[in-house]
Amino acid sequence: MKTQIIISISLAFLLLNIPKTLSLSPAAAPAKPPPSSPAPAAQVAVTPGPLDVAKILDKAGRFTVFLRLLKSTQEDVELYQQLNETHNGATVFAPSDGAFSGLKAGTLNSLSDGDKSELVKYHIVPFFISSAQFQTVSNPLKTLAGSGKRFQLNVTTSDSMVNVTSGLTNATVSGIVYADDKVAIYQVDKVLLPMEIFAPKALAPAPAPPKSLKGEGADGPAVPKDASGAALGKTCFSPYKKYRDS
Repeated sequence: MKTQIIISISLAFLLLNIPKTLSLSPAAAPAKPPPSSPAPAAQVAVTPGPLDVAKILDKAGRFTVFLRLLKSTQEDVELYQQLNETHNGATVFAPSDGAFSGLKAGTLNSLSDGDKSELVKYHIVPFFISSAQFQTVSNPLKTLAGSGKRFQLNVTTSDSMVNVTSGLTNATVSGIVYADDKVAIYQVDKVLLPMEIFAPKALAPAPAPPKSLKGEGADGPAVPKDASGAALGKTCFSPYKKYRDS
């Protein structure tokens, strides 16, 4: 009798737990870690000596097009002299090769040598700007390309982002290539296109149609008339008329 009671209790306990076991959901898969943001590019290490922006960009290895423009326009020589023979600093916004690939095909080839030189100088500010100074720098920024209000840039900051605007393009500073107390080289993700070179040219107005002369028709000039409406012609004097009248 006791054995039957124990068996009955065991069966009842088992039946009560089966629904609970079946209702359990499978264990959730472990959550994937959030994607890590790309690490900022490591700054290029340079050996002590004269500052050479071209060598720094060459060592960085991702500025082939900008470096080629810098050398072909000989702006690398002027920048070298400015950094090593004067007390002036410089800030370089260097577009990566990926930035140049975003341009329309033939953009650079369509530029004159003078425009290429201005384009390179437009990416260089003639004084040093540290990364901390972007928060307080005064706009607009003067560049090596122009004087007065020509070829200027504007810098804006949002949280940890720094944007550089030309009026036609809005580039983001994506890393520090090199910085010391005299020169800073920042990588930007777009080529800064100056308005003075790339702004759409206004179309010339169409010439006005020629004005027709008043009173002139298809059959020639109209005959002038007097106040009565009679046609005015040349007055002819006949000697015979005078003889008959006499």
